[in-house]
Amino acid sequence: MTKYDVLTVGNAIVDIIARCDENFITDNGIIKGAMNLIDAERAELLYSRMGPALEASGGSAGNTASGVASFGGRAAYFGKVANDQLGDIFIHDIRAQGVHFETKPLAGTPPTARSMIFVTPDGERSMNTYLGACVELGPEDVEEQVVADAKVTYFEGYLWDPPRAKDAIRECARIAHANGREVSMTLSDSFCVHRYRGEFLDLMRSGTVDIVFANKAEALALYETEDFEEALRRIAGDCRFAAVTMSEEGSVILTKGERTKVDAISIPRVVDTTGAGDLYAAGFLYGYTAGRSLADCGRLGSLAAGLVIQQVGPRPLLSLAEEGRKAGLI
Repeated sequence: MTKYDVLTVGNAIVDIIARCDENFITDNGIIKGAMNLIDAERAELLYSRMGPALEASGGSAGNTASGVASFGGRAAYFGKVANDQLGDIFIHDIRAQGVHFETKPLAGTPPTARSMIFVTPDGERSMNTYLGACVELGPEDVEEQVVADAKVTYFEGYLWDPPRAKDAIRECARIAHANGREVSMTLSDSFCVHRYRGEFLDLMRSGTVDIVFANKAEALALYETEDFEEALRRIAGDCRFAAVTMSEEGSVILTKGERTKVDAISIPRVVDTTGAGDLYAAGFLYGYTAGRSLADCGRLGSLAAGLVIQQVGPRPLLSLAEEGRKAGLI
């Protein structure tokens, strides 16, 4: 018996979410729909210009861990916060959601990471992230027994920005595979893919990563093509299987010899797309570690993603287990 279904590894970030109009995005030189890395000075400037904001624990892999736990799965998380107020918020929130989180906080500076997320009327989110304490995540933060006890270890592509995190991920992959476990990653963001395309492909082709999550833009960026069909064909050949999301068109799950199309759920209105991909991965991995078919995994992913984009904030406010039962998926 394994102790955990899914271990996620990522940047431990507190999200500061505010609504704005399109002019605000333009006037402040923000790249719409992307995750932009910023320094402490830029973070202070944008914070001073924000309207009323909601603070909520986030970070891509943290959101996924919370989603797995909300479905009733056994989740664990590695990520670095500082011993400060935002760090305390992050620790409280993820533990309160039933996720194992024991990464030792950083004493002193830099402070806990924060992301200023601006949500425009179309529901699109533009993230401006100061990584802070995240850059200090390293191999010493890897809890070997937790990795060995997790069916799947999942990490975010954003971790390739803080340099020491790469070593931590490679150590996790070594331990996971030595114990007969699997490793998964999300490509995170098309801009992130452009920064690390060669390294991501090497992770896939070398077998370091078994399962890949991507959206349409990330898949196109990975293979530097505008032909989506070509991108799907190539990603299917580069890993054991991949799940590629396509917003309202649903998702497609690819293996070397099979393709499974899954519809998105119908929703009345998009409120905030923050966390959509993270929660898709949560539903998928919950189903996968429970032994469900790939089609059912995709349906659970679509359910979680569809629910989270109807709320503000990236972590589920409703019980995903209850919603899954209502939908006949659990």
